[in-house]
Amino acid sequence: MSIKILVLYYSRHGSTRSLARQIARGIESMPHCEAILRTVEEITPDAPTPQEAIVSLDDLKACDGIAMGSPVWFGNMAGPLKHFWDSTTPLWVNGDLIDKPACVFTSSSSMHGGQETTQQSMMTPLLHHGMLILGIPYSQPALHSTQSGGTPYGASSVGHSTSLTKDEIELAQQMGKRLARIAMNQKESNL
Repeated sequence: MSIKILVLYYSRHGSTRSLARQIARGIESMPHCEAILRTVEEITPDAPTPQEAIVSLDDLKACDGIAMGSPVWFGNMAGPLKHFWDSTTPLWVNGDLIDKPACVFTSSSSMHGGQETTQQSMMTPLLHHGMLILGIPYSQPALHSTQSGGTPYGASSVGHSTSLTKDEIELAQQMGKRLARIAMNQKESNL
């Protein structure tokens, strides 16, 4: 049985991309699991060229689970990511994402930059699609000790750098593993 997890993110300066890659490592550390990294199209003409392939509705429909990430933009998900989710009505009408597990991740330039509200804003379209939202449980020791990123809402990072702290890496990889494990369980129960 092959499990495909979509790691969908938007990153302008690289911090969110760094988290996406750590989540993908966590996913791929699980047997028979593959992480598919995708980004969204820019909506401003002067933005840099994306480093990953652009996501399609077929990517969403075909995946067994989703990890979605955005930098904090005024306490909300980035506009290009929101713009993409606004185009997913055909999947919503068909119920294509119902019961698929999902998690969210974010990065901000400061500790109190709006990480949790951004994570909550990303959860809203996932909930409307009927997805199962996963966080990071407090059974993860790094969640108790982190002095930078990491919340029960999902993986996160703090700072302007693309270098993640040890705790940020650990929490991102553990979240990826948890998402993969739940996706495997969901797929097995539907067989």
